[in-house]
Amino acid sequence: MSRDDLDSPAKHIIDLYERHAHDWDRERTRQLMEKPWFDRFIPLLPRGGSVLDLGCGSGEPIAKHFVEQGFAVTGIDSSATMISICRQRFPAQEWLVADMRTLSLGKKFAGIIAWNSFFHLSPEDQRRMFAVFKHHAADEAALLFTSGPSHGEAIGTYQGKPLYHASLDPAEYRSLLQAHGFSVVMYVAEDPDCGRHCVWLARRQQ
Repeated sequence: MSRDDLDSPAKHIIDLYERHAHDWDRERTRQLMEKPWFDRFIPLLPRGGSVLDLGCGSGEPIAKHFVEQGFAVTGIDSSATMISICRQRFPAQEWLVADMRTLSLGKKFAGIIAWNSFFHLSPEDQRRMFAVFKHHAADEAALLFTSGPSHGEAIGTYQGKPLYHASLDPAEYRSLLQAHGFSVVMYVAEDPDCGRHCVWLARRQQ
């Protein structure tokens, strides 16, 4: 591995969010601009079903929304501080410190969300995540995640530090979904009604 690989911002995402967990929680808007997509996602789930939130952060506003809708939430985040905040806020739900890339919970969920978390992974890690999605998806499970609009990497900033993002090409996402037993329900690139997020809604085939 080269020094460039070791110094890549992709390698520091977990540490960045852990060191600034309380800052992120304080700054995270509680306005649910994602709600139109959740309104498409929820009808695909059984009432009171289980939802796996990958990269759940501090649990607000996304996990909170699903808890309030009566779903059983399992939240996964690599930041121990974020998970501690979740446990304080929603003690009846399950919160686990874990890396989504190596997740193996041994159970399946009616819905899986990776909102603004999956896109922090490198392209190769994103490709490998589709096996993780499949492993945790019940028959007809819904999958909701955000990506970039085209293949490439982008470096933003957070708290003065580089913040890594990456994306595959939409055609590759479609191919990976199909190869792992998911069909695309809806995809919108740079949705003007959702902060210009690129959003994928898919469903596991029986």
